[in-house]
Amino acid sequence: MTKFPAWKYLIILIAVIIGLIYTIPNFYGEVPAVQISSNNNAYPIDTNALSLIDNTLTQNGVLPIGEIFDGHTLKIKFSDTDAQLKAKDIIQNKIGNNYIVALNLVSASPLWFSKIHAFPMFLGLDLRGGVHFLLSVDMQAAIKKTLNQYAGDMRRDLRKNDIRFGSVDVSNTSVSIQFRDPNTMQQAYTQLKKDLPNIQVMQDIPNNLLKAEVSGLEQQKIQEAAVKQNILILHNRVNELGVAEPIIQQQGLDRIVVELPGVQDTARAKDIIGRTATLEVRMVNDDPNAVSAANTGNIPLGYEMLDDIGRDNQRTKILVSKDVELTGDNITDAQPGFDDNGSPAVNIRLDNTGASIFKQVTSTNIGKRMAMILVDQGKSEVVTAPVIRTEIGGGRVQISGAMNVEQANDTALLLRAGSLAAPMTTIEERTVGPSLGKENISQGFHSVLWGFLAIALFMMFYYMVFGVISIISLSTNLLLLISVLSMLQATLTLPGIAAIALALGMAIDSNVLINERIREELRKGQKIHIAIQVGYEHAWATILDSNITTLIAGLALLAFGTGPIKGFAVVHCLGILTSMFSAVLISRGIVGFLYANRRVKKLYN
Repeated sequence: MTKFPAWKYLIILIAVIIGLIYTIPNFYGEVPAVQISSNNNAYPIDTNALSLIDNTLTQNGVLPIGEIFDGHTLKIKFSDTDAQLKAKDIIQNKIGNNYIVALNLVSASPLWFSKIHAFPMFLGLDLRGGVHFLLSVDMQAAIKKTLNQYAGDMRRDLRKNDIRFGSVDVSNTSVSIQFRDPNTMQQAYTQLKKDLPNIQVMQDIPNNLLKAEVSGLEQQKIQEAAVKQNILILHNRVNELGVAEPIIQQQGLDRIVVELPGVQDTARAKDIIGRTATLEVRMVNDDPNAVSAANTGNIPLGYEMLDDIGRDNQRTKILVSKDVELTGDNITDAQPGFDDNGSPAVNIRLDNTGASIFKQVTSTNIGKRMAMILVDQGKSEVVTAPVIRTEIGGGRVQISGAMNVEQANDTALLLRAGSLAAPMTTIEERTVGPSLGKENISQGFHSVLWGFLAIALFMMFYYMVFGVISIISLSTNLLLLISVLSMLQATLTLPGIAAIALALGMAIDSNVLINERIREELRKGQKIHIAIQVGYEHAWATILDSNITTLIAGLALLAFGTGPIKGFAVVHCLGILTSMFSAVLISRGIVGFLYANRRVKKLYN
């Protein structure tokens, strides 16, 4: 009656072997590494690049302890942080700006584990250390940016069709264009409705105005899109930093949580995450009378005075139109480089729309100056303001000015990652040091260990042999849970450790049900083998019902929870599934191995 089929033993054996393989890498810890990836398709990480990097490190006496190459990214392991930092500088100087060189932490497990994709779990911010940001998205600025784009589209369309117009005013909810007479206004209205059907244009006949307004529903869509775009852009920026498994998610209507576990260069991470760099192209007004008036404080309507950095770092003021001809939204790529004078520069590639706009702007403004303005954290500075000598097509632009190589790299990174839909302000910032993370790991490990030992002592004392079987089953459950989390590359946090401890308590409950059912059958006078068989069969229905109801609660937490709650729910749900497997199948297999085909006079249960 207690005999167990051989195919079930095979399933148990395979599960335990896989569990061991995927659990072991978690015990090796991490070592410092330098991560190298390409930021230019023309310079991939190939065998030539690998050989160059290896030879350079060897020549400089810096010996790595291992390498991981996944076809796109190279991670070179080092024994300590001193060697890591030295190697980063050596590699960066050798391979130049076509590659991204970042500091990282990688698993110290042997290479053959990574070849079979056996990686350790990612550790969250509270366990690994790193930085946490809570960012607030400026929703009003998102709407204003959309209105500025509307204004630019309308100006360009009217100029293209030789329709004269006056001032263009952008308020918080609408764009207004002034015309000198009703006929011109009607002509503009007809043309805009035809060429720009996505813009809702209305006529203010008494004032000869055309207005493009944003409705309440449209504002809501813009705000939702702004948060989603900012999250996407933040992902792009974080990927450039080389951070493994970042957490970037929306919180509420207008807030974004960014957690960067394991990041070592926290100052640069804060700078890259917090900056809102984007590019604007505007025309310069060099009329002597207008400039003279602006210098005395009488700035002409539609213009503003901005700082011109200049090549010699001597800041001067220039008069720049408020009308934005082109923005960073049209940038498809940005790479650091050098201009004709050997100064650091950023080479920009525009999309088809941007290339068309730039060609039109340069063709109609030959002989005038065009300002390349870098807008960062609400501050606008003119990087360069060259004179347009000829029409520029092809969608390739270069900006250069008073920037060093590092600034050119960072500017290219920000422009390449994309411009934010709206500025963000940091309303909360936390830094968790590696030492605190290690302390949290130690405390979490000990809490699970001591809880496990307490359960083990009780079970062995109360159920004797079957208590030992229950503990073996519980140990296998813990092994399988960790291996599944590792296979899924889940992020383990302190709430996740709490969920593991809870999973152990819930798993032992299933064994208690089984043992009590067997005792109940023995008290009824059943033979030992029949008591074991019936006990497992009757306990299974109760175990299934209780675990399903608990699983439903866990799935609800997973669906509606965020952050730590979601992390807890993932481990909780997986723990329920592994506990059902181990409590029923594994403990039943051990009992079958011990008592099958044997005459048992007394059952120590």
